[in-house]
Amino acid sequence: MQEREGGEARGVEEVVDRLATKYPGVERAEIEKIVAEEHQSFDGHPVRDFVPVLVEKHAKTRVKHLAAHETQD
Repeated sequence: MQEREGGEARGVEEVVDRLATKYPGVERAEIEKIVAEEHQSFDGHPVRDFVPVLVEKHAKTRVKHLAAHETQD
């Protein structure tokens, strides 16, 4: 069980890295906050296998939106 949780945590950390690389105009701290919020939204769900993928999908949408507004300002 702990091995799966560790894998999930590593997967979520990799999401932060990928989004930070893809959206360099958005502060890493903001990306970490968004990813943490999205990850937390899956708390209590029994099936955990795809959580990092789902977190990335939802967080990417938010970060992309934020990056678009950063370039307009």
